[in-house]
Amino acid sequence: MSTSEITTTATVHTVGIDSLMINLFKVIHEDNVPWLLAAGARLRSLFGEQLIDLVPSYTTLLVHYDLLHLDNRQARALVAEALRDLTPTLSAAGRAHVLPVWYDPRVGPELGSLARRSGLSTKDVIRRHCEKPYQVFALGFTPGFAFMGLVEETLAAPRLRTPRKRVAAGSVGIAERQTAAYPSVSPGGWNLIGRTPSRLFDTTQDGFSLLRPGDSVQFSAISHSEFIHLGGDDTPLEAQP
Repeated sequence: MSTSEITTTATVHTVGIDSLMINLFKVIHEDNVPWLLAAGARLRSLFGEQLIDLVPSYTTLLVHYDLLHLDNRQARALVAEALRDLTPTLSAAGRAHVLPVWYDPRVGPELGSLARRSGLSTKDVIRRHCEKPYQVFALGFTPGFAFMGLVEETLAAPRLRTPRKRVAAGSVGIAERQTAAYPSVSPGGWNLIGRTPSRLFDTTQDGFSLLRPGDSVQFSAISHSEFIHLGGDDTPLEAQP
């Protein structure tokens, strides 16, 4: 994607009296992230104190501005200026994280079925899930829940037909070509393959969420003893019938 292509293909829609949705891409891809980060940095700089919130996602940026100081026309003009001659920079890159994961059927009940589905051994599923870093595309569903991808097609699996009523905090799963770790106990329908002891959402840390859009995450397999040493909860989770 070139700077001129971004400028000519981006679309801006009014989605509220004080909000604009900027569509930069039509297809979800890891290569989108540097452009979204660069656009976000420009928007924050140009809107300044008139920016109430900026929400990045897979292909879009939602701009919530102060209606007392900007009208729709002025906000659109700032967006157009932000996208003009846009170029991704290394300084806009997100943080890199390594999340330790205990991969085991007791906490990842779909690990075996995912292996059978893909024609791989469980060891190969684990190895492939850990092989590459994943981009954090968006936060949503619950506070700190990071949608990451893209998982290789061999490991892709549809969501469970019947979501669980309770998924343990730290559970790591796959849904289609995305992967994620549950930051807190919640319902969920992802295919669970393991659990991380990392604290993903903490109101005492800056920004609350450990993971943010634009960050990269690489999973690292650890033993049960390491998991316990790092404070993990190994309470088993029953497989879906």
